[in-house]
Amino acid sequence: MDDVVAVNIEAIRPETVADRIARVLREAISGGELRGGVALRQDELAARFGFSRMPVRDALRLLESEGLVTIHPTKGAFVARFDAKEIAEIYTIRSLLETEALRLSYAGLTTADLDRAATLLAQIDAETDVGRWGRLNKQFHMTLYGACKNERLIGLIATHHDAADRYVRVLLSSLDYEQQSQDEHRALLKACRDRNIDAAIAILQGHLLEGGRKLTASEIATFSEPE
Repeated sequence: MDDVVAVNIEAIRPETVADRIARVLREAISGGELRGGVALRQDELAARFGFSRMPVRDALRLLESEGLVTIHPTKGAFVARFDAKEIAEIYTIRSLLETEALRLSYAGLTTADLDRAATLLAQIDAETDVGRWGRLNKQFHMTLYGACKNERLIGLIATHHDAADRYVRVLLSSLDYEQQSQDEHRALLKACRDRNIDAAIAILQGHLLEGGRKLTASEIATFSEPE
């Protein structure tokens, strides 16, 4: 009950100055107006928005938690670089590894495993902290693969989930993909409950490849060029 109350209070929290600044910058980054590598200087932003540096700093930290901004301890804040080639490679590899892990795992999945996965989906629905979405998303997927009994495969999957984490946060927070992602998660979970492995693998593969396609097609992604 306490968790529900906390979520409801957060949902009606008034937008702060930092939230408003973050929203404007988020739209500029997602829309391609601010490209990867552009410096975000607090003094300039404070003058532009007409506020002190404190809410600007808080806005930049919020965007950092979403994966849109990187903050260097001595050089300051920059728009994060989103490499379309890296995105495509990560999501292609994830599709190959995770569909095989699910194939190996599904026969050993217990009702408790599937109920745990459902609980994680409910937590994603209720979570307002974008920084936690990637972690919850990873936990959901790994719960479905845990019975595959191949530690090296699980380790490779975990590595590529970590590599994709900031892209997952951008995908969910800035590209209006959260509802579609959750619908696909629930379809995947239902196929696992129904013990329909072919449907589950097809859903998982489509889910991962579509996420990669949406990211690489977005304005924030650029193909890397030689230095």
